[in-house]
Amino acid sequence: MVDLSSGQYGYSELVGECDRLMRAFPFLRGYVIGHSVLGRPIVALKCGEGSRRIHMNASFHANEWITTPLLMRFVEEWAEACSQDGQLFGEQACRLYRETEVWIVPMVNPDGVQLALEGIEPGHPYRQQLLQWNKGSEQFDQWKANIRGVDLNDQFPAHWEEERLRRGMEGPGPRDFPGPFPLSEPEAQALARLTQTIPFDSVLALHTQGEEIYWNYREYEPEQAEVLADRLGEASGYKPVKLTGSDAGYKDWFIQRFRRPGFTVEAGFGANPLPVEKFEEIYAKVGPLLKEFMVLHR
Repeated sequence: MVDLSSGQYGYSELVGECDRLMRAFPFLRGYVIGHSVLGRPIVALKCGEGSRRIHMNASFHANEWITTPLLMRFVEEWAEACSQDGQLFGEQACRLYRETEVWIVPMVNPDGVQLALEGIEPGHPYRQQLLQWNKGSEQFDQWKANIRGVDLNDQFPAHWEEERLRRGMEGPGPRDFPGPFPLSEPEAQALARLTQTIPFDSVLALHTQGEEIYWNYREYEPEQAEVLADRLGEASGYKPVKLTGSDAGYKDWFIQRFRRPGFTVEAGFGANPLPVEKFEEIYAKVGPLLKEFMVLHR
């Protein structure tokens, strides 16, 4: 089971967890889809062999790192249920495996997560810039961006210029800087490349916090998107919200580019980073939501 005994879950925990799960469940496959600014492999897990292809990701934002163990817990519970011919939140796990091919990127922003959890050591290659961008503070627990101070969920070519003007950020910082141009960052490039390579029927990006589900984008979404979001809401108790005044996010780009359903789920409630003590409470709602996402297009 996902280990949160240390009170945090960083890149090394993720890599160890992926290795453990792939040894325990050989039908779970791992891939490297790209590398972060600092060269960390960005890992994708693939489970299932069905014709319905979907994608889930987590930890776009560094201080939302709790989304990674939430996703990994779900992967482990599904894999374990498959191996025992059991159920996953009321669904036959093996049927889900036969029907669905799921690609999971549990940590989009590994460098940022490590910064938010560990801070910067004296020899860090970006130490001086990070201190400057963080206004001299060595406290990075509120950091959202990648290691170059770019908000990865403002990086996608979906009315990016309007998002840049709205944010009003002229340079790198802890949050809200969309970068010098769309897809300037290797982490965003890796996710865009995966999404362009595999014809996903739907995607879901797991963020924190607010217990809301964002399902639309500038009327580009397919007509059934709101109904599907309502189903996710019924499964979790989260509130579907028709969002305005936001551009350049991953699900925005997916909806605009492919005209298929995309969702941003704001898990949990409180102030980021959400405390580990809330993990089980959050997962009790997120788990059923992720299961429902797997059967939306059945």
